Amino acid sequence: MRDLHKMLILVGLALAACGVYLFQDLNGSFDYALPRRGVKVFAMVLTGVAIAYATVVFQTISHNRILTPSIMGLDSLYMMLQTLLIFFLGSDHITIVNKQVNFLLSIAVMVVFALLFYQLLFKKNERPIYFLLLVGIICGTFFGSISTFLQVLIDPNEFSIIQDRMFASFNNVNEDLVWTSLVFITLLIAFAWKQNSSLDVLTLGRDTAINLGVNYDALVKQMLVLSAVLIAIATALVGPITFFGLIVANLSYQFFTSYKHSVLLTGSIVISVVALVGGQWVVERIFTFNTTLSVIINFIGGVYFIYLLLKESRSK
Repeated sequence: MRDLHKMLILVGLALAACGVYLFQDLNGSFDYALPRRGVKVFAMVLTGVAIAYATVVFQTISHNRILTPSIMGLDSLYMMLQTLLIFFLGSDHITIVNKQVNFLLSIAVMVVFALLFYQLLFKKNERPIYFLLLVGIICGTFFGSISTFLQVLIDPNEFSIIQDRMFASFNNVNEDLVWTSLVFITLLIAFAWKQNSSLDVLTLGRDTAINLGVNYDALVKQMLVLSAVLIAIATALVGPITFFGLIVANLSYQFFTSYKHSVLLTGSIVISVVALVGGQWVVERIFTFNTTLSVIINFIGGVYFIYLLLKESRSK
């Protein structure tokens, strides 16, 4: 089957999933239920686009299909920020109560961290990408330890607010945040899509890419910052989803035969829409909200991650 036919099938599945989620059991409440379902679907699409794009690009520049942008510690940084705000300022502070302020503050902190992180580590060009990833793992562990320590000391009533933010949720997405995210993500994807041909060359390796005229170091820095910003937006919008990017990116690699990023990125985005919308339908209709979508995704993603590790170890 050609990649075009596979893409059309995936697009059909995505449209079908969105249609079923939007219109099933509406019972005539088009004015109330449909707009709210529409906002949730739109949030899922934006989250899928941001995470899928960031993960594929990150794996391309790191030349590793097991790593994800979450390894840089952005998810842990987000949870540490929420914990610090509630611990020192209280749950009734404007940075917690006002979702727009919290959203913009979370993005700003994660982006500034990523920029400082890369600026410090890229001062010497001889430092490899794996050194960056190692420092990212250490930072993520450090942020997680601080969060856990403060959560033990925090008031139980306020801890419940932090607990709600530990898992990604599409049930209470703020409509204004969705439109703000749309603007940011559209601008970032429009800028980055022009680099698809350079990313195709990047898969050949550093030396080959440089010989073919690609400004390797500049492109890697741009794409790392882009991945960090997209993950920051998705995390601030709905919460952390650790293994989701790993799943959709690797499914795209296996499903499509093309090496072109225009195909792989589009495929991973469509797969992410199918997974998120279909998964949310399962959470609401089958599990009746007894669990969250992020728990299911992280469980499946964790099993898939172990499978990839075993597969790679056997191939060596």
